[in-house]
Amino acid sequence: MGIHVRTDRTPNPNAMKFTAPQKLFDGRLIVKKGEQVENPLAAQLLAIDGVDNLFGYDDFITVNKTLDADWDVLLPRIEDVFNQYSE
Repeated sequence: MGIHVRTDRTPNPNAMKFTAPQKLFDGRLIVKKGEQVENPLAAQLLAIDGVDNLFGYDDFITVNKTLDADWDVLLPRIEDVFNQYSE
């Protein structure tokens, strides 16, 4: 089924915001790579090499990348997670 998201740049060049037409989280989500996470969407995003941490609330999630990661490589992988995700 998947989730169609709108992708927006942020003032931080290491962060991108992804907004969905539906609620993604109950409350707030803040998680760094290596931390335990129960949310399956967040777990899949953190599994992507180059993703450093996530901040999510309601219908959006901000993905922060590591300094050496490239958005041209990360974006297709992140979009694949959303496209393949089913609740």
